[in-house]
Amino acid sequence: MLADGDLTLQFVEYLTHPVHKVPMYQFRMIHAQSGEELGAINLRVASIPHVQLYAGHIGYSVHPAHRSHRYAARSVRLLLPLARRLRLDDLWITCDPDNASSRRIAQLAGAAFVEIVDVPPDCVIYRSGHPRKCRYRIDLRQPAPALE
Repeated sequence: MLADGDLTLQFVEYLTHPVHKVPMYQFRMIHAQSGEELGAINLRVASIPHVQLYAGHIGYSVHPAHRSHRYAARSVRLLLPLARRLRLDDLWITCDPDNASSRRIAQLAGAAFVEIVDVPPDCVIYRSGHPRKCRYRIDLRQPAPALE
Protein backbone atom coordinates (compact mmCIF):
# COMPACT_ATOMS: atom_id res chain seq x y z
CA MET A 1 0.00 0.00 0.00
CA LEU A 2 1.44 3.33 -1.04
CA ALA A 3 -0.09 5.76 1.46
CA ASP A 4 0.85 8.75 3.60
CA GLY A 5 -1.93 10.14 5.80
CA ASP A 6 -4.65 11.45 3.49
CA LEU A 7 -2.69 10.53 0.33
CA THR A 8 -2.83 7.16 -1.43
CA LEU A 9 -1.15 6.21 -4.69
CA GLN A 10 -3.39 3.98 -6.78
CA PHE A 11 -1.61 1.90 -9.43
CA VAL A 12 -3.04 2.51 -12.91
CA GLU A 13 -0.79 0.62 -15.31
CA TYR A 14 2.69 -0.39 -16.39
CA LEU A 15 3.43 0.75 -19.92
CA THR A 16 5.96 2.39 -22.21
CA HIS A 17 6.06 6.17 -21.83
CA PRO A 18 4.61 7.58 -25.07
CA VAL A 19 7.20 10.36 -25.40
CA HIS A 20 10.35 9.09 -23.69
CA LYS A 21 9.92 5.47 -24.86
CA VAL A 22 10.92 3.88 -21.55
CA PRO A 23 8.95 1.58 -19.24
CA MET A 24 7.01 3.30 -16.47
CA TYR A 25 4.57 2.73 -13.65
CA GLN A 26 1.64 5.13 -13.64
CA PHE A 27 -0.31 6.05 -10.48
CA ARG A 28 -3.20 8.29 -9.50
CA MET A 29 -2.88 10.43 -6.38
CA ILE A 30 -6.10 9.77 -4.43
CA HIS A 31 -7.44 11.40 -1.27
CA ALA A 32 -7.68 8.49 1.17
CA GLN A 33 -10.92 9.63 2.84
CA SER A 34 -12.90 11.15 -0.03
CA GLY A 35 -11.57 9.04 -2.92
CA GLU A 36 -11.11 12.22 -4.96
CA GLU A 37 -8.32 12.23 -7.54
CA LEU A 38 -5.65 14.77 -6.59
CA GLY A 39 -3.26 14.31 -9.50
CA ALA A 40 -0.97 11.75 -11.11
CA ILE A 41 2.62 10.54 -10.88
CA ASN A 42 4.72 8.14 -12.89
CA LEU A 43 8.00 6.38 -12.29
CA ARG A 44 10.15 5.81 -15.37
CA VAL A 45 12.30 2.78 -14.66
CA ALA A 46 15.06 3.05 -17.28
CA SER A 47 18.32 4.75 -16.35
CA ILE A 48 19.32 5.79 -19.85
CA PRO A 49 21.07 9.12 -20.51
CA HIS A 50 17.89 10.76 -21.87
CA VAL A 51 16.05 10.02 -18.60
CA GLN A 52 18.97 10.86 -16.32
CA LEU A 53 19.80 14.14 -18.07
CA TYR A 54 16.56 15.60 -19.41
CA ALA A 55 13.32 13.67 -18.75
CA GLY A 56 13.90 12.47 -15.18
CA HIS A 57 12.65 9.27 -13.58
CA ILE A 58 9.59 11.01 -12.14
CA GLY A 59 6.75 12.91 -13.76
CA TYR A 60 3.93 14.40 -11.69
CA SER A 61 1.01 16.78 -11.82
CA VAL A 62 -1.35 17.91 -9.10
CA HIS A 63 -4.78 19.28 -10.00
CA PRO A 64 -4.92 23.04 -9.29
CA ALA A 65 -7.56 22.72 -6.56
CA HIS A 66 -5.26 20.40 -4.58
CA ARG A 67 -1.96 22.23 -4.72
CA SER A 68 -0.14 23.45 -1.58
CA HIS A 69 -0.59 20.16 0.32
CA ARG A 70 2.78 18.69 -0.74
CA TYR A 71 1.04 15.84 -2.54
CA ALA A 72 3.69 15.70 -5.31
CA ALA A 73 6.66 15.62 -2.91
CA ARG A 74 4.89 13.08 -0.70
CA SER A 75 4.10 10.94 -3.76
CA VAL A 76 7.74 10.99 -4.84
CA ARG A 77 8.70 9.81 -1.36
CA LEU A 78 6.13 7.00 -1.53
CA LEU A 79 7.72 5.73 -4.76
CA LEU A 80 11.26 5.52 -3.33
CA PRO A 81 10.89 1.96 -1.97
CA LEU A 82 9.59 0.79 -5.37
CA ALA A 83 12.53 2.48 -7.11
CA ARG A 84 14.89 0.70 -4.71
CA ARG A 85 13.20 -2.66 -5.35
CA LEU A 86 13.67 -2.04 -9.07
CA ARG A 87 17.39 -1.60 -8.34
CA LEU A 88 17.70 2.02 -9.34
CA ASP A 89 20.71 3.57 -7.58
CA ASP A 90 19.74 7.16 -8.26
CA LEU A 91 16.44 8.83 -8.95
CA TRP A 92 16.66 11.90 -11.19
CA ILE A 93 14.04 14.64 -11.15
CA THR A 94 14.21 17.33 -13.79
CA CYS A 95 12.30 20.56 -14.29
CA ASP A 96 12.55 23.87 -16.08
CA PRO A 97 14.82 26.38 -14.32
CA ASP A 98 12.01 28.94 -14.00
CA ASN A 99 9.54 26.44 -12.47
CA ALA A 100 9.92 27.37 -8.81
CA SER A 101 7.13 25.01 -7.70
CA SER A 102 8.72 21.94 -9.29
CA ARG A 103 12.12 22.91 -7.94
CA ARG A 104 10.63 23.12 -4.43
CA ILE A 105 8.86 19.77 -4.87
CA ALA A 106 12.18 18.11 -5.79
CA GLN A 107 13.83 19.60 -2.70
CA LEU A 108 10.94 18.62 -0.40
CA ALA A 109 11.13 15.08 -1.76
CA GLY A 110 14.76 14.91 -0.62
CA ALA A 111 16.49 15.51 -3.95
CA ALA A 112 19.72 17.49 -4.10
CA PHE A 113 20.26 20.07 -6.83
CA VAL A 114 23.08 18.97 -9.15
CA GLU A 115 23.13 21.34 -12.13
CA ILE A 116 21.31 23.07 -14.96
CA VAL A 117 21.94 21.53 -18.37
CA ASP A 118 21.26 22.63 -21.93
CA VAL A 119 18.94 20.22 -23.75
CA PRO A 120 20.23 19.32 -27.24
CA PRO A 121 18.16 20.80 -30.10
CA ASP A 122 17.44 17.34 -31.53
CA CYS A 123 15.78 16.18 -28.27
CA VAL A 124 11.98 15.94 -28.08
CA ILE A 125 12.08 17.98 -24.85
CA TYR A 126 13.91 20.87 -26.56
CA ARG A 127 11.52 20.70 -29.52
CA SER A 128 8.57 21.02 -27.11
CA GLY A 129 9.91 24.34 -25.82
CA HIS A 130 12.19 23.32 -22.93
CA PRO A 131 15.80 24.24 -23.83
CA ARG A 132 17.25 23.86 -20.29
CA LYS A 133 16.61 21.52 -17.37
CA CYS A 134 17.48 21.59 -13.69
CA ARG A 135 18.71 18.20 -12.49
CA TYR A 136 17.99 16.95 -8.97
CA ARG A 137 19.22 13.61 -7.61
CA ILE A 138 18.04 11.28 -4.87
CA ASP A 139 20.65 8.70 -3.88
CA LEU A 140 18.55 5.59 -3.32
CA ARG A 141 21.38 3.88 -1.45
CA GLN A 142 20.84 6.36 1.41
CA PRO A 143 17.79 6.60 3.70
CA ALA A 144 15.47 9.46 2.80
CA PRO A 145 15.55 12.49 5.10
CA ALA A 146 12.35 13.52 6.90
CA LEU A 147 9.86 15.54 4.86
CA GLU A 148 9.93 19.22 5.90
